[in-house]
Amino acid sequence: MLNGGLVALRAVLDQLKPSERKAAEYILDNSKDVVKFSVQKLAELSGVSEATIIRLCKSLNMTGYQDLKLRIAGDLTSNTASSGTYEEIKMGGSVESIVQAVSNNNKQSIQDTVSVLSVVEVERAAVALIQARKIDLYGVGASAVIAEDIYQKFSRINWWVRAYPDFHGQLTSAVNLTDQDVAFGISYSGQTEDIIQSLTEAKKQGATIISLTKFGTNPVAELADIRLFTSSVEQSIRSGAMASRIAQLNVVDILFITIASRQQDKVIPMLENTRLGVSRTKRG
Repeated sequence: MLNGGLVALRAVLDQLKPSERKAAEYILDNSKDVVKFSVQKLAELSGVSEATIIRLCKSLNMTGYQDLKLRIAGDLTSNTASSGTYEEIKMGGSVESIVQAVSNNNKQSIQDTVSVLSVVEVERAAVALIQARKIDLYGVGASAVIAEDIYQKFSRINWWVRAYPDFHGQLTSAVNLTDQDVAFGISYSGQTEDIIQSLTEAKKQGATIISLTKFGTNPVAELADIRLFTSSVEQSIRSGAMASRIAQLNVVDILFITIASRQQDKVIPMLENTRLGVSRTKRG
């Protein structure tokens, strides 16, 4: 069953134009009724035009109003709709409150990401990576940690993969890519200038572009041939990129296991070899 309509609306709410936001807020406040409305009825009750409703659906990467209604209905039927209860982490709070808030936000971000992550795009990403001659990974700051995690996983199965945490390294590699290669850009905001420029150069060389960003329209995702999204509505503490990092790592795990399941005969022996190799460095 399709779902994720309500999570998607919450994820893009702050990015929407005023008229689209007005419609989105009405839908969130009246979701049980909206699934029964025609586009004309929704436009009338929310105080916007029918064209605005259609634009809103496009902003949500949905095929149209019917798609949005089906996803909202799926949320309501299966009770998978996010409650939106991300907790504020208060400075000076007790350790117990911090443990609960951080853990809750991490779990919420994973649950919400499942609702907006396209299974079709995960499959396309897996196929592109399997077929790639070389894989470039671009991420700076906190996103470099995600790129390094992908590098560690793919290097264990003997793929030609490099992670570049700095702009000059990214650009130097991007200009030498070919149409047989993949450039994988990671940016939670989708606004990181270094990643945008590096992916632009990689695209010029014919490389397949994969992006991993927060859900919604953003420059990094717009450059991509294959778009992977996370959803994480973080509160005031952003320096550690906390919940978004957990959501991104979860997507990486999903992608890696998808690849491993498609190439079991090749991947499993390599993983076992690397496990045995590393085990010899441990005591006990």
